[in-house]
Amino acid sequence: MTGMIGYSRRSLLRLGGTVAAGALALPPAEHPLAGSPWTGRRDGAGLGDPREDGPFAALRRAWRDVTAGSGFDAAAEPYRSRLAELGTAAARHRDAMRPGPSSLWPGLPFPSFTATPARLRAMARAYALPGTGLTGDAGLAAAVADGVDHYRRRVYAAGAEATGNWWHWRIGVPRALLDAALLTDPHLGERRAGALLAAVDHFAPERVLDDYDGTSTGANRVDLCTVRLLRAVLAADPDGAARAVAALSPVFPYVTDGDGFHRDGSFVQHTWVPYQGTYGASLLSGLATLFAVLRGSPWEVTDPNRQIVLDAVERSFAPFVHDGLCMDLVSGRAVGRGPYGDHARGRAIAAAVLLLGETASAAERARWRSMVKGWALRDTVRPMPRAAEREDLGFHARLAALLDDDGVLAAAEPAGHRLFPESARAVHRGRGWCAGLSMASDRIGHYEHGNGENLRGWHTGSGMLYWWAEGHGDQYSDFFWDTVDPRRLPGTTVSTRRPADGAGEAWGDTRPPVRWVGGATDGRYAAVGQHLTGLESTLEAFKSWFFLDDAVVCLGAGISCADGVPVETVVDNRRTGARLTVDRTAGWAHLEGHGGYVLPCARLRTLREERTAAPERPSAGSAAAAGGGPAVAAGEGRSARNATRPAAVAGDAVTRSYVTLWLDHGVDPASAGYFYLLMPGAGPAATRARAADPGWVRVLAGSRHQQGVHVPSLGVTAVNFWNGGAAGPLTASAPCAVLVRERGDGTATLTVADPRRDLEELTVTWERPVSAVRRGHPLLTTAATGRRLTLTWGRLADRGGASHTVTVRLG
Repeated sequence: MTGMIGYSRRSLLRLGGTVAAGALALPPAEHPLAGSPWTGRRDGAGLGDPREDGPFAALRRAWRDVTAGSGFDAAAEPYRSRLAELGTAAARHRDAMRPGPSSLWPGLPFPSFTATPARLRAMARAYALPGTGLTGDAGLAAAVADGVDHYRRRVYAAGAEATGNWWHWRIGVPRALLDAALLTDPHLGERRAGALLAAVDHFAPERVLDDYDGTSTGANRVDLCTVRLLRAVLAADPDGAARAVAALSPVFPYVTDGDGFHRDGSFVQHTWVPYQGTYGASLLSGLATLFAVLRGSPWEVTDPNRQIVLDAVERSFAPFVHDGLCMDLVSGRAVGRGPYGDHARGRAIAAAVLLLGETASAAERARWRSMVKGWALRDTVRPMPRAAEREDLGFHARLAALLDDDGVLAAAEPAGHRLFPESARAVHRGRGWCAGLSMASDRIGHYEHGNGENLRGWHTGSGMLYWWAEGHGDQYSDFFWDTVDPRRLPGTTVSTRRPADGAGEAWGDTRPPVRWVGGATDGRYAAVGQHLTGLESTLEAFKSWFFLDDAVVCLGAGISCADGVPVETVVDNRRTGARLTVDRTAGWAHLEGHGGYVLPCARLRTLREERTAAPERPSAGSAAAAGGGPAVAAGEGRSARNATRPAAVAGDAVTRSYVTLWLDHGVDPASAGYFYLLMPGAGPAATRARAADPGWVRVLAGSRHQQGVHVPSLGVTAVNFWNGGAAGPLTASAPCAVLVRERGDGTATLTVADPRRDLEELTVTWERPVSAVRRGHPLLTTAATGRRLTLTWGRLADRGGASHTVTVRLG
């Protein structure tokens, strides 16, 4: 940038300063930084007077302990080695500094939004943490201060023009610079600290917190509040701290549309994108950090709605964590950022949950610790403790203590179904398997692309069905998004006309005009449906999934298209080289070690292929390439959450094996359909037996008007009514979803939902003798029993597509 103040090399003469003679010889508890108050003096005279204390000194200590890492013995492994690595990296960065008009380090030309601030923060952590070999080193602190000021002069100067992605200027850069300044305070000095504060006020002024809209919602709002709080701490500004904390309050309440937490457990960011995996994890981590840092201070977060965030741990986040990974169906455009990103996002959620537990109730903390312990023990693909010691020593310390605590039992994955109609997502768990469903509606986009990311995620909202059996924790982790055929994602029905890269509006506004998306669940089973219209296509289809104990019954009908190309339903597309067996006569297929399929094999087409891709890798100027040594703090690496995709170079080509099964509906079908069973984890004998038992499931209806099934052995009858009408023993007066389950004890439950969200009244009739309604529902207006059951429900339109259940006695 031009027109900025030149840089003084005066303090670089101090870069060779050494650690005070006895500092590193002391045990951790006697380290000069351990427990010392950080006073905020700006005279550059050492670490401050221990006699000076106050709330801001306490906040500085808390910020250091919570974000830089604490709770571990720096002399014990693995902390000793990791801290030494941090110190080595910090020394290397210090010695390589060459401040100039266009860079602070050679090879990192300005603006270097992520890499340069990240290095400065890593150096500051090496100064603040014990055992780095540079702990308390005045020369290192001076180098950090000089680097922060140089970057502030050349890039982040008050009055400079913010170009490119807004996020760097308002969140990423100020967060890192303020963090580095606080960790090395008071070495920045009063004049330079004042200039940094002025720059923050220029790019991230307090008015960004005035209105809860635009780029100041959800995770972004939490990060903006964090920046303004750090600014207040550096300035010792109590009013600024109070305003920053107060501005968190709009994050907490439930919302009915757009960004934030929804009552059904959905979390949405960018208005139309389910985002527990990145933005949601960032929000949870940010709030956990602030709750912990501010605890006991004059600015402690006391808003009663903070309980909604605590409730979200189990309502919003846990359902999408499977054996330590966070499912890609709630990670937006971030799914292709690198291999095993789903496991990294799962660790970020686990770290946030453990930290948040320190300010939660004893009961919540106990449940969460049990849950996280289960995640950690089951994640054998990317063992959580091993990854944590490389990424976040504070999290590693908490996790190690948890794993060593024999009094905490590891929680198993909870069996059953969770439906999220507000975000067009569903998660189902059976014994030894788990599935996730990704759909699109007038409220949720087909996919999100932006900043050059996820340009071929076109069909992820076309009914993509993810599933994991035991031992398949890397199914979508190991370069899946780089190598999979993006036109054949598992579970989807698609026109084979290839969309352009980045088709549709960016940032998730790829919503179809359809409203019937959702379904009904009683918590164990579910009837889920999607009225599908294709992305930039004439495709239309009506798709249903009936989630049961050991199978998913998949039905489709009304499939029509006029694109002039074939239309396909992708039964599956597994990243595997496993043996595929197809018995076309008996009507089943089996993929060794994965699961089975029961389907009309005369129509089935299969393909085994090796797919090769050269994934993009960050260039030398990106944050991932430049880094700052090992991360040792909660939330490290989040600066890339909303960053512009870095310049990339082709990495080494990777090749992965795939087995694809699909049904070809032909060119321009008028009213095609399909039926098949997916049996995750089933062996060949179980698959063969299910195919030989046509009475196991009976299709009650398979049209564009109704789709339904009856499973006698489970007592389940379920129908998606795209239009009112009758299907088997069920009749509905209007579009809805109905699920009936006979329990075997003389009772049954009947669950209804209004996926379209427009019903003023709904009447459902079940042709089954019922003697009484044992447990009603507030929305139930009339109930008639006898030879048949007739229930009339009042206004369902404003219930967000939620499921409503009554219990009846059969008779």
